[in-house]
Amino acid sequence: MSSAAPTNIAGQKHALPSYLNADHLGPWGIYLQQVDRVTPYLGSLARWVETLKRPKRAMIVDVPIELDNGTIAHFEGYRVQHNLSRGPGKGGVRFHQDVTLSEVMALSAWMSVKNAAVNVPYGGAKGGIRVDPRTLSHAELERLTRRYTSEINIIIGPSKDIPAPDVNTNAQVMAWMMDTYSMNSGSTATGVVTGKPISLGGSLGRHEATGRGVFVVGSEAARNIGLEIKGARVAVQGFGNVGAVAAKLFHEAGAKVVAVQDHRTTLFDPAGLDVPAMMEYASHSGTIEGFRGEVLRTEQFWEVDCDILIPAALEGQITVQNAPKITAKLVIEGANGPTTPQADDILRERNILVCPDVIANAGGVTVSYFEWVQDFSSFFWTEEEINQRLVRIMQEAFRAIWQVAQDNKVTLRTAAFIVACTRILQAREMRGLYP
Repeated sequence: MSSAAPTNIAGQKHALPSYLNADHLGPWGIYLQQVDRVTPYLGSLARWVETLKRPKRAMIVDVPIELDNGTIAHFEGYRVQHNLSRGPGKGGVRFHQDVTLSEVMALSAWMSVKNAAVNVPYGGAKGGIRVDPRTLSHAELERLTRRYTSEINIIIGPSKDIPAPDVNTNAQVMAWMMDTYSMNSGSTATGVVTGKPISLGGSLGRHEATGRGVFVVGSEAARNIGLEIKGARVAVQGFGNVGAVAAKLFHEAGAKVVAVQDHRTTLFDPAGLDVPAMMEYASHSGTIEGFRGEVLRTEQFWEVDCDILIPAALEGQITVQNAPKITAKLVIEGANGPTTPQADDILRERNILVCPDVIANAGGVTVSYFEWVQDFSSFFWTEEEINQRLVRIMQEAFRAIWQVAQDNKVTLRTAAFIVACTRILQAREMRGLYP
């Protein structure tokens, strides 16, 4: 393991924990660069900035299960709590074969920023298991989920850390997590996770919340730059929960979704793809492959002639290689960390507005907050009430960030970090250090 400290964009050196490799920092390195960019705007709070560069708690667990064939398999599991100054940890759990500690650390940190940016009373956390869930049966997936929940049981709870769905996890996985935690604690604890089935204390509107937030923030941004949504050409990378819902809402608003890319294929139609039919098709096949439309090579997606680009897949998708090819006027980040800092600079130089993940995809955690509140009170709101509250919070948060960006002549990402990191570090300073 290298002992050299990584150099950030300003030439400064970062002190790194011994469990990270300075030569291969991964997503955590991207997050550190983002913190460096916001530090000059933090004023007296900058003396606390190292708080943002060190996760409060990182848990690595072994997750052994018995497979259906009788063999024992072991999987790596993680739960990272980045910062708890403003409230309990909040963040999803992903099941993916490429999950790493660096990735989960970065995702937990972005959750801290995201929660503070929309001003919900949470800190940031994230979890994951290094597994390809497509290789497991339904029964094996349940055993994996329950064992993982038992392993991280000591650091989660309704007032400690509240997991939620993420990549390759869903309401069923959350139901297993809730039941496992409840059985271990001896009482039903619906508030330990969000994104649950409605029958177990889940919230109406949660399924569409992240995609709806992408649409709300994107619409605000488009209005600010004089881009009409009706007739706008939209390209969407990722057709899971976030990308599909965002595509549907833009389609319903009169936009033309001209390109969609998923893990199997890239489809293009300059006249606009039939999004509702594509959603129906993908719900049965698990992919858009085979749906009507011109098939493009994977790398051609970034060159599609469009007005709005929505990366809603995984992190690190927009890079120095493809950023110069993007034709969109507006990029709305549905995924976490899809744009590298260097690509961010290219897009800014090309006058392409980027709505950053920490505000654009915060609809999910906002409605997760609503779900958590409803679970505590055992009083549930209508879907109309939830959507109205979501739209109001997202619009107010975006407008405040937009104003900070204008006042400081910075990108929306740096402005979001200014707002969020100020809130986090103010809480840290007011709480002080104990003992």
